Amino acid sequence: MAAEALKSDFGGKAHIALNDPKLRANFRRAMDGLMTKRAAQFADADEWNALRARGAAVRARALAQLPELLERLEARCQANGIQVHWAETTAEANAIVLGILQAAGAKRVIKGKSMVTEEMHLNAHLEAHGIAAVESDLGEYIIQLAGEAPSHIVMPCIHKNKVEIAELFADKIEGQAYTENVDELTAAARKALRGRFADADAGISGVNFAVAETGTLVLIENEGNGRLSTTLPPLHIAVTGIEKVLEKLEDVPPLLSLLPRSATGQPITTYVNMITSPRKAGEKDGPKAVHLVLLDNGRSRVYGDSELSDTLRCIRCAACMNHCPVYTRVGGHTYTFTYPGPIGKILTPQLEGLDCAGDQPHASTLCRACADVCPVQIPIPDLLVRLRTEAVHPSATAGVKGGGSAQSLSESLGWRGYTAMYGSPLIYRVVTRLMGLFGNWVPASAPMLKQWTSVRTKPKFAAKSLHQLAREKGFSHD
Repeated sequence: MAAEALKSDFGGKAHIALNDPKLRANFRRAMDGLMTKRAAQFADADEWNALRARGAAVRARALAQLPELLERLEARCQANGIQVHWAETTAEANAIVLGILQAAGAKRVIKGKSMVTEEMHLNAHLEAHGIAAVESDLGEYIIQLAGEAPSHIVMPCIHKNKVEIAELFADKIEGQAYTENVDELTAAARKALRGRFADADAGISGVNFAVAETGTLVLIENEGNGRLSTTLPPLHIAVTGIEKVLEKLEDVPPLLSLLPRSATGQPITTYVNMITSPRKAGEKDGPKAVHLVLLDNGRSRVYGDSELSDTLRCIRCAACMNHCPVYTRVGGHTYTFTYPGPIGKILTPQLEGLDCAGDQPHASTLCRACADVCPVQIPIPDLLVRLRTEAVHPSATAGVKGGGSAQSLSESLGWRGYTAMYGSPLIYRVVTRLMGLFGNWVPASAPMLKQWTSVRTKPKFAAKSLHQLAREKGFSHD
């Protein structure tokens, strides 16, 4: 389904997820482990604070120069032999990728992990044009077999346990016997995918960071599938959002220290791939052609707001998800769109529009757990409050997509009445007296109470105010 046809229903999906004990158990077990591992990696509070301050500064400096750095990246990549393409929308990006593959006569594609291609719904687009795209990341491969979208931006199948995966493999992989042995399941996936790497006409990947200074594409991973996807096929297409650019190569190490430790509690990932050119004369491996597709899809609009542009600092570590009391109970599929959790709650409404995903900024306790663990200091709770405001009272200059979509005449009149009531002692006394006399007659299903009483007991109004009771006892409030 195209992203434009989707509309968030967080409340309805959350209700279903909360009533799924197996899903909740899967998430609780996984998140407890991830939080423990991350805490161990950042046991030294001084090191953590200094490193995240540096990471935030690196990302902020890059964003401050984003237009210039993107032009510099394009020039440097092209000088290195990497062909650069610009896409304003996901439809344009899909068309560019399809055009490159068709020009090369590619029919079989192997993919490394990429959230941007999920944002584009690229696999479905290629399949509709006769090109088979197979996910090579183990988690992505599992959810592709299941016909699902990722539930987490780092661990796509975190919502599944080994029993569910064993049943899936026995059903979907030809000749695979049922087994719950994790090593045997991993070996089965490896065996199924090996031939795909060898036969692939092209490899597609995401990009963790793109360095403007050198024209280098940085990809990090644990399984080696990303290296195979970008090295073995004769054609490599890298797809990334425009915000992933960094100014200098020296900016990469602090982020490489922050990202895996924040994401999975590892000191560093197993593979760090740096791609600066296609295969050169005399080299024995590597693709003959490399293409870089830079996707906007609303990011320029986000960048144009001095406060909301902090959203684009994100390095996709998912630490905010792993510590979010909402996400860890309902899972990623509750969020409808590609990016779940706290980062999704600020990114999705800006990319898709508050009219499509305006309920997501409200799916938060504002406990600040996400801000406390963010390795690049994104003030997520502040941005959630800002987006809640934009949905009702859009800023004249903000340009947030779908701003004002939650405006309500009845709510507006209600708040005006509230302001008038608490702004005048006389009106306050009259209204509270009327509420004491008639308020309890209003049913819980009344429109002004329905949402509140759906999860709470209806308020009971006292027949007499505190002032009245005090006077009856002979006390004066003067």
